[in-house]
Amino acid sequence: MSIAGGYFHAVRHAAECQCDCVQLFTKNNNQWRGKEITATDVQCFKDELAKTGIRHTISHSSYLLNLASPNVELWKKSIDAMSIELQRATQLGIPYVVLHPGAYIDGSEHDGLRRIVQALNEVCQQLPPESAQTLLETTAGQGTCLGWQFEHLATILNGLDAPEKFGVCFDTCHVFAAGYPLHEADGFASTLQQFDVTVGLGQIKAFHLNDSQKGLGSRVDRHAHIGEGLLGLEAFRWLLHDERFFDIPMYLETPKGPADDAESWDQRNLRTLRGLVPT
Repeated sequence: MSIAGGYFHAVRHAAECQCDCVQLFTKNNNQWRGKEITATDVQCFKDELAKTGIRHTISHSSYLLNLASPNVELWKKSIDAMSIELQRATQLGIPYVVLHPGAYIDGSEHDGLRRIVQALNEVCQQLPPESAQTLLETTAGQGTCLGWQFEHLATILNGLDAPEKFGVCFDTCHVFAAGYPLHEADGFASTLQQFDVTVGLGQIKAFHLNDSQKGLGSRVDRHAHIGEGLLGLEAFRWLLHDERFFDIPMYLETPKGPADDAESWDQRNLRTLRGLVPT
């Protein structure tokens, strides 16, 4: 949700769409610097959460960060920026910050993964223990982006000095585009089994619910409205009926294109998802 006009507006809009949770950026996601968060910002945000009853908040880090970068200047700048992302989330009382692991650009996957681990360990050293936690997002695997194979996530998590400060955000579009067959019943089950063996289902702290404009294994990150992409409705039905995830918050990242006056696209997608769950 947009934070235009104040962080509390994101909460208010989420409530108007009948959401139970809300994801936001704590600053412009395409800029390195952000406006200082004031005590008034924090209080208004928390007051709106209490008023609306929205229980689950999460933030997403800037798209400029690249903790796998071989460019030392960008790598160090990304470390500092991620520390600030976690500080800002902590100020607002947001428990998690979602992070795209990064792209290795040149060299090898091994080098990129090593740089990510080193960077995240340095981030942890800069922050107090009570800071917000980082969720590594599963990615589609465009270009040299890491995180599209479950083994990438396992390598990162296993290399961390404080693994308890980390988890995973499972994006349905990205996992499908990465080549995991969530659209088939057997494939859905085998994908989650593979994730469990490789990473551990307990590491999943949030889901991004998105259909995919592109096909299985395309490694192209293009979100679609629920049931209108190549992933299809059944994958969401299976996910929403899986009791292992009943307590895990799920966030829409579907397109914000124009809708009619009566209903926003967020409301339409929520209605579609809720229609998959028997009352």
